[in-house]
Amino acid sequence: MTEQALQTLKDGYTFDGETLDLGVALDGEDPSKETPISIPLSMLNRHGLVAGATGTGKTVTLQVLAEQLSRAGVPVFASDIKGDLSGIGAAAVESDKLRKRLDAAGQDWQPKSNPTEFYTLGDSGLGTPLRATVTSFGPILLSKVLELNDTQESVLSLVFHYADQAGLALLDLSDLKAVLNFLTSDEGKADLEGIGGASKATVGVILRKISELAAQGGDVFFGEPEFDTADLLRTDDNGAGIVSVLELQKLSQSPALFSTFLMWLLADLFQDLPEVGDPDKPSLVFFFDEAHLLFAGASKAFLQSVTQTVRLIRSKGVGIFFVTQTPKDVPEDVLAQLGSRIQHQLRAHTPNDAKALKATVQTFPKSDYDLEELLTSLGIGEAVVTVMDPDGAPTPVAPTRMRAPESKMGPMSEDEIKAAVAASPQHEKYGTAIDNESAREILAKRLEGGSEAHAEEQRSAPADAPADGQDRGGSADKIDFPEESGDSRKKSAKKDDENMFTQVVKSSAFKQFTRTAAREIARGIFGTSRRRR
Repeated sequence: MTEQALQTLKDGYTFDGETLDLGVALDGEDPSKETPISIPLSMLNRHGLVAGATGTGKTVTLQVLAEQLSRAGVPVFASDIKGDLSGIGAAAVESDKLRKRLDAAGQDWQPKSNPTEFYTLGDSGLGTPLRATVTSFGPILLSKVLELNDTQESVLSLVFHYADQAGLALLDLSDLKAVLNFLTSDEGKADLEGIGGASKATVGVILRKISELAAQGGDVFFGEPEFDTADLLRTDDNGAGIVSVLELQKLSQSPALFSTFLMWLLADLFQDLPEVGDPDKPSLVFFFDEAHLLFAGASKAFLQSVTQTVRLIRSKGVGIFFVTQTPKDVPEDVLAQLGSRIQHQLRAHTPNDAKALKATVQTFPKSDYDLEELLTSLGIGEAVVTVMDPDGAPTPVAPTRMRAPESKMGPMSEDEIKAAVAASPQHEKYGTAIDNESAREILAKRLEGGSEAHAEEQRSAPADAPADGQDRGGSADKIDFPEESGDSRKKSAKKDDENMFTQVVKSSAFKQFTRTAAREIARGIFGTSRRRR
């Protein structure tokens, strides 16, 4: 690399204000100690992407960013799918190999631990259990987890609306199953008609999907006490940001569940956080590891919601970094919102790999580098970097030897994690599940109280009276939509007396909710509800 090229990088990565060190520029194969590569702290809420093939150093880069954010007083949330991020809570141990790397890059290095909270979904791991109620999770996110089609998602949205109106708290999956079973029973048929009716086959599919999720252990985090996302925004007594690490390796067979749960966290934060504009440093930085799992098989409404969240949550002071293998894993509308790029080595062993490589090169600003060759020749712990500067412009493309973390590379032991969790006040707050009265109990009491009256009504009915659902133009497997052109009473009714389904479907809020998943009357971007206080 020429002196002029190195000077261009120096100028391009010299910023006023606080920065995070990413590493030093590569001059050929050698690190240039005098050419530091960094990212402005104030631009972390403009989001970013950390990408690269397996084993190229993405997780270590995440760790380098997270520990510096913590020391700058910025809380961090990171998902730990492979189980090797827990080491951020312990100080690193120097080795000869590490010392050689540090000396080559001229890095001033001191082993340090970081204040860390360990979480897990439900009771699936070692950390403090995180839970959310079904009501709070909302129909759009739950439909993503259950892999429902558009029709089934619409029915589920109406069921949530019914539960809201009826005061039926959906705390766990058994509550949702109870409501679905009630609405398709003889006792609940009128209520189902009131929200527009639904095919019993459709409801049956939803119930089966819920049972499958529960059988796979996916119901572990539905319930109370519900996690308060404000607890992600804490700092310790020394002003360092708390690093919240969510253990997910035991749920690797349920990627839709944990990836969607992370979006629930963001949606909840979006509802609760105030607008802050462009602060000197972010309120929280959120690392979304294995981001491709979030978008796989996602509905159009879900993808629109993710795009809208990424676009709008910046003004709340929250930064999001997606961590995945190639930029192609992230939809274009989301990718367009990511201001910074750290691209580790890519491989081109197959035609699909070569295609992904070409697509990746096209996402970088123009440079004098042959990026296809450069990206395939990077070593472990090296990356091509471009970030957004304070003026909103991309910095020059910089081949970079990434900084080594000062916390432990690799996992902490189970005993160390258990000790940290036991000593945390978060475990005392969330460690024990609570079973409050909810839809399941309320409906059970309603059915029990009405059974005797129903039996008496059946005994006193004329012997030739038609049974429910027979000889009324209906069918055994379909509960019809209510007719608006029936008797004279319906013809003379005022508009305000339209049935609930007509009101909901005709409202602009409902159309916006089902088509674009934006805010609706009682719910946020993802149809999530505010938590029970």
